[in-house]
This record gives sequence, structure tokens and C-alpha cells, in this order.
Amino acid sequence: MPREFTPKVVTASDLLEGDVIYMTATDGWSRDLADAEIITDEAHSQLRLLNAERQPDRVVGAYLADMLPAAAGPQPTHFREEFRRTGPSNYAHGKQETQAGSRG
Repeated sequence: MPREFTPKVVTASDLLEGDVIYMTATDGWSRDLADAEIITDEAHSQLRLLNAERQPDRVVGAYLADMLPAAAGPQPTHFREEFRRTGPSNYAHGKQETQAGSRG
């Protein structure tokens, strides 16, 4: 029996900067998961993924990631996506550097 389709977002890595990015409903890309288009239809998810894969000058490694819809935007269902959302963990860089700067 096939598995029920679960909500997803299209995610990839920015080709030039390496940051995790998410496809938005307006065909753009954002570094903020809250801006990502949450996809609830399997056929639509495949079309959105194909759209991402046709942008090799912008993204690398595009795939569909499982998410839970929430008022604050999509929420990861797997620790890998939570880890990718927060950025590198070995030193203050990228997203973590920005967060550290806003605390001080």
C-alpha cells in the first residue's frame, strides 16, 4: 500500500554561497524556512522539484523535505532538516553568526 503524501518544501543549497535555501510560492528562493512554499499535493511537489532542478546556475542538490504546516511557517519533521535550517554547528558562521550578533 502506498504511503500517504505528507506536506513538503523544496530545498537546496545555494550554488555560490552554499547556504540552505527554500523555494517560495513566487518561484524565488529564501534562506528563511518560514518563507518556503508548503506543498500539500504530490503532483504539484514533483513539478516544483523539476522547476528547482532546472536552475543549475542557482541551486545544487534540490530535493523535497517533509514538513509540518504551522502558523509560523513550515516546521521540520526530521532532525536533518532542523540541523540544515540552523546552519553549521562547528563555529559561528552564516545563520549562527547572524543570530549571535542579534543577541549581543
